[in-house]
Amino acid sequence: MTKKCLVVDDSKVIRKVARHILETLNFSVDEAVDGKDALERCLESAPDVVLLDWNMPVMSGMEFLRALRQSDIVDQPKVVFCTTENGMGHIRAAIEAGADEYVMKPFDRETLESKLQIVGLA
Repeated sequence: MTKKCLVVDDSKVIRKVARHILETLNFSVDEAVDGKDALERCLESAPDVVLLDWNMPVMSGMEFLRALRQSDIVDQPKVVFCTTENGMGHIRAAIEAGADEYVMKPFDRETLESKLQIVGLA
């Protein structure tokens, strides 16, 4: 069964790179441009995993994550934060808010695959 990943990033380039990597890992990929867009998609049909950018317009990654974790989605997707913010404070805040893993940009296939293995999806 193909796993679904929602890539949430306001950068078209990052979405394209992530999509390419995920498709080589046999994921079906959907894209969202900000947290609000992502939340609407998750409420319609929750993916297996969300690859989430931190800094976005409209609704940030953290705002999205809190809203997702408070939603009544039964099978909550795994969330892997993808960001240039590498301070321990950021990482701790993301995990406390409900993120499952954390990957630094720029990431490559190997890094992303290992993070997906950690959350049990690769």
